[in-house]
Amino acid sequence: TLTIAYMPKIIGHLDMDAFFAAVEERDKPWLKGLPVVVGADPQGGKGRGVVATANYAARKYGIHSALPITKAWKYSEDARKRGEKQAVFISGRSGRYGEVSREVFSIVEQYVKTIQVTSIDEGYLDFSFLRSYKKAKSVAEQIKREIRKKLKLTCSIGIGPNKMIAKIASDHNKPDGLTVVKEKDILDFLGPLSVGKIPGVGPKMQASLLREGVRTISDARKFSWEELYRMYGEHGLSLFQKLYGNGSTSLENRGPRKSIGQHETFREDTRDREYVYGVLQRMTADIMNGLVRKGFRGFRTLVLTVRFSDFETKNRSLTGDGVVSSADVCMARALKLLLPFFELKENPQKKAIRMVGLRVENLV
Repeated sequence: TLTIAYMPKIIGHLDMDAFFAAVEERDKPWLKGLPVVVGADPQGGKGRGVVATANYAARKYGIHSALPITKAWKYSEDARKRGEKQAVFISGRSGRYGEVSREVFSIVEQYVKTIQVTSIDEGYLDFSFLRSYKKAKSVAEQIKREIRKKLKLTCSIGIGPNKMIAKIASDHNKPDGLTVVKEKDILDFLGPLSVGKIPGVGPKMQASLLREGVRTISDARKFSWEELYRMYGEHGLSLFQKLYGNGSTSLENRGPRKSIGQHETFREDTRDREYVYGVLQRMTADIMNGLVRKGFRGFRTLVLTVRFSDFETKNRSLTGDGVVSSADVCMARALKLLLPFFELKENPQKKAIRMVGLRVENLV
């Protein structure tokens, strides 16, 4: 008789707490206890760009990731006028955050072999080999202790039967949280949460559901899959599955992403070609120097991002047969991607450009 043992999936999601701000606080002790905002220069309330992250003291003022930097400045000024501490604005150090990210995941790799790094400060961990939630929780506690001890940083970890539950759980008790959701507890765990916690439910869908009297995930379960399909099409079918905790368990053991890039938001929207060329020239030089520092010979794929004044954003990429290893060739390819945005082909309405970004991939 052949007996096949079923091994349930146990997935973790690790999310560093206010990562960029936490690194700045650690490296600059004078920031301790202050509201810290990492992002664009506010320029006294006249800056452009957005907040990359804010520590928890700044979040109490309403400052959060992706908030326009002008609003962040206003909220800080409002706090100052109330007699509270003014926020400290820091432009950020992407290279430094990358270094610390590698240190974080090198610690995680000592405990878990299958890791899917999804961004500089978060990733999924496969705890299935441990065969029990109790052991998974114990290992997660060890990872948290090790990161705190060696790096003087905190993280939050969620554990569940799939990636969606693990990600929602990691956000449940931030900062420095550890939340375990077993399969039998999924419906009770999700029920009271805002429907906006479901991945894929953006502000528009959340507002639409609110008009239907839906605030929580439990509220949304009053709809059948047919009703959600009529309301939102394929997105409705996906939402129906997620309301009951169904999600993917597949992890790609990719390791850290192999790409290097920069972006710059201009002080003023522009259609000045020479100005944008100059910005790209600096970017290509910095990126190629970064490749050398990180031990790469060159790249094969170049990705250009252009954001217009109305926030419409377009990406274009170019992959060649050979390896690009000089700044001059990189610049030539960047211009090939950029020029159509000054012509009718890519910019028929002749919109001004707000931001450009350049990224190299398929590193060699």
